[in-house]
Amino acid sequence: MRGVPGPPTAGETTVATLRAGDAIDTIFACIRKDRLTTKSGAAYLSLELRDRTGSVPARVFKDADRLAGRFERGQLVRVKATVERFREELQLDVQNIATAPAGAADPTRFLPVAYRDLDELDGFLEHLAAEVHDPGYAGLLQRLLGDEELRAAWRLAPCSPRAGHHAYLGGLLEHTVAVGTLALETCQLHVKLNSDLLITAALVHDLGKTREYAYGAEIELTEEGRLLGHVELGLRLVERAAGGLEEGRRLQLAHCVLTHHGADAAPQRRFGSPEAVALHRINALDAAVKGAIELGLG
Repeated sequence: MRGVPGPPTAGETTVATLRAGDAIDTIFACIRKDRLTTKSGAAYLSLELRDRTGSVPARVFKDADRLAGRFERGQLVRVKATVERFREELQLDVQNIATAPAGAADPTRFLPVAYRDLDELDGFLEHLAAEVHDPGYAGLLQRLLGDEELRAAWRLAPCSPRAGHHAYLGGLLEHTVAVGTLALETCQLHVKLNSDLLITAALVHDLGKTREYAYGAEIELTEEGRLLGHVELGLRLVERAAGGLEEGRRLQLAHCVLTHHGADAAPQRRFGSPEAVALHRINALDAAVKGAIELGLG
């Protein structure tokens, strides 16, 4: 199944393989570009270049202004450089740099990726879907899971573009499985909850993120993501797959998706079901804990 790229191949130049003294000619993502001046007043470029294995600072001293016009921050760039050690850290002394030709590299190979195995997470997703026994909700999930293009996007998407939780390729699948697992366990503790509704809502609540992001040197918003947001996009995906789902069940599911960030999105500004409350809380729990682990408590 198409999705997040695999590990680097043998012999591939990556940030992780750089060694002092190496001469390289390869493609990186440019995520920072600053024009600075030396103490003598000469212009130079201070860059940060990245691939999926990490990032490395780079400097352009010769022909800095001329080369600066050949690329922009946020692009994939072809770099010819020498790897040097400066103050105990590696950096690149760049001799030539320019925007990489279209199609020269897959942008997703330059973005951070999930540490967890996506095939394993896919298996957990299917296991959680199998815990839904209501024919209407189960059928909806099977239609979503059977859409190969959607499944590939589900594996690929992050939950956040930069400094949020699960801000890496595969983050959406990881978060979906976490929220689905918490939903299943919450239903075991609170047996009066409609487990079919809550688990289904947990699995589809962020589905709009599969259409919210575009992938270049950085994770960016698509136009529909910027204008509509993932909640509206997700509701559209769910509605498209709803098929013959009975109207009451469809509305209950839509309400859970609509309010998973809080009741302010509801017409009456309040939750309409215990399942909606539960989804809001467990979604926030996973996001907050993951954010604390990845970004700290500050």
